Parts: sequence; C-alpha cells; structure tokens
Amino acid sequence: MGVAATADRTTRLGHLMHLTTPSGLYEHALGTTPRVENGMCVDDVARALVVTARIPDPTPEVLTMTATYLRFLRDAQRPGGLMHNRRTAAGAWVDPPSAGDHWGRALWAFGTAAGRLSDERSAADARRGAAEAMAARSPHVRSMAYAALGAAAVQHAFPEDEGARRLLLDARDALPRPRPDPSWPWPEARLTYANAVLPQAMVAVGAALGDDALLQEGLDLLRWLVEEQTVAGHLSVVPAGGRSQGAPRPGFDQQPIEPAALAEAAATAFLTTGDGRWLAVLEQCVAWFEGENDSRVPVRDVATGGGFDGLERSGVNLNQGAESTLAWLACLQLAQAGRAVAAR
Repeated sequence: MGVAATADRTTRLGHLMHLTTPSGLYEHALGTTPRVENGMCVDDVARALVVTARIPDPTPEVLTMTATYLRFLRDAQRPGGLMHNRRTAAGAWVDPPSAGDHWGRALWAFGTAAGRLSDERSAADARRGAAEAMAARSPHVRSMAYAALGAAAVQHAFPEDEGARRLLLDARDALPRPRPDPSWPWPEARLTYANAVLPQAMVAVGAALGDDALLQEGLDLLRWLVEEQTVAGHLSVVPAGGRSQGAPRPGFDQQPIEPAALAEAAATAFLTTGDGRWLAVLEQCVAWFEGENDSRVPVRDVATGGGFDGLERSGVNLNQGAESTLAWLACLQLAQAGRAVAAR
C-alpha cells in the first residue's frame, strides 16, 4: 500500500489560523512560529481567500478569516486597478502599486469569492474588488493568466459582466501559444514557476469565450506538463531554479506551489471536460505532499495542517510558511471536491 493510501487526508486549518491575524496573514514562519518581521503580502492573502471561499458550510472562524483576507485585498487596491503587494505587520504598505503577479492572484481571489461566498455583502464587495482590478492590465504573462482565472469566475457567476469579457479577450491575446516542437511544446525556453497556470488559463479562457481551439491547446499543453513532471509514477516537479529541456533530474529545491498549480489546472480541466483522467492528476498532487515524491518524505505536517517550505534531496525545509501551507490545503481541497463530483 502506497504512502498516499495510508495518509490522513483530513483538512486541518489550524496552522493557517495560527498565521492569520485580525489584519492579515503572515507570509513566513520559522518552524511554525510566524515571522512577524517579514510582514504580509497580497500574494499569500489572495491564495488564502481562494481556499476559504471554496470551503462549503464555513464555520464562524472560516467566515472571520475570509472577511479578513477580503478586507486586506481591498485595502491594497488603488485607483486604476493597480495594487500594493507588501505590508508590514503594523499595516504600512511598503511597495508602489503595480500589476505584478500579486494583482493577477488578487483578481483570481476576488472572482472566486464573488461567485462562491454565500454572504451577499461580502460577495458584492469581492465583485467590486474584481471590477476595480479588471481596469488594469499587466505586461507579465503569469499575472494575466491568474487575472484570466478571476475574470472567468466572474463571467461564470455573472454572464453579463462586460469588464470580465474584456479582460478575457485581452488575456487570450496575451497568453503564449505552444511551440510546434512535440518534444518541447512549452511556450518558454525554460519551465520556471507556477507553470501550470498558463495552460489552466488557456482552458478557462477558451471555455469562457467558446474558443475550442484555445481550450484544446491548453489541455494538450497541460497533459504534456504533467508527463514532463512525472517520473516512475510520481511527480518530480520543477525546482525553484527552473528546468530547461534535457536538464538532469530530479532537481531540488522543489516548491509546493508547483503541485498546487498542477492541481488547480487539473481541477479546471476536469470541471471543463468531465474527463476523469484529470482526477488521477489531482491524486498525484496530493500524493506528492504525502511522500510520493523524489525524496520519499511527506511535505506536509498532519498535526498542524501546515505545508513544509520545500523538498530537498535529504528531506524537507521544516519551515511552514503561508504559501506552502495554502498549497497543501488547496491540493487536498481540490481532490476532495473532485471525488465528490465523481461520486455524484
């Protein structure tokens, strides 16, 4: 029996709650202790809002966390749709507003919350946040990919939303297309970070705009990306330094954001196509955290609900930061939701 088959897959929010304050979410931890001096960021708060907005039948504690994350993101917004990213624990924004990846992730979170939250006031505030963010555009492809996920979520919930449609059309133009080389169809010379968001956005935009060719390109590219990162039946994800064609593997330090991005993309592919093969990819992503990886060690802490900050050749980085914790929670959440859909 494999590691994943014996693991406890109960979602635990204890460590996420530990990192959360009434004003936001600490980015880093030393072990499980929040590193207050490193402050907070929109990147992680957006990821947190995506996760909590997708929780069915939220407890009062989850509702409080969701309200905190939404308030943090709204506070980061500036006229014209640009957003700050980094904030001190005392509440001071320390970077200029921009349309970096944090802007795209925030729009993804706003769109998810607008369509998912049962509290009408919070859902309406999230939609206002999405509308403000959709006034901006980014020169960065991953930022536009994340933004497209948010716009697709808005359009799914509110088909008449013209701002969402305009962003989807612009994202379609901005997203790179696969290369004709079947051995390396990836549109970039190297695999870098959060790679799966590119084919995920192609699938989401293709489905939202009725562009079947783009949707199929996204599915094909995602399938290749999964195969490229699978060795002997387990995920061997791109390390923090990236990977080019023909590079030796495995590479370390592997980051939890990579299997989480794959899980998000596989869930989108499954919900779009109904193809049960994507559920197997979701299970691979969960299994990576549970020990079916290149080092054969768990990359999550069952006792706390935290995710470890990286997979090394000799083990794991034992720090449990927000990004890694949310990556683990998102994978588990998406796999559970996929199983429930398949069961119905």
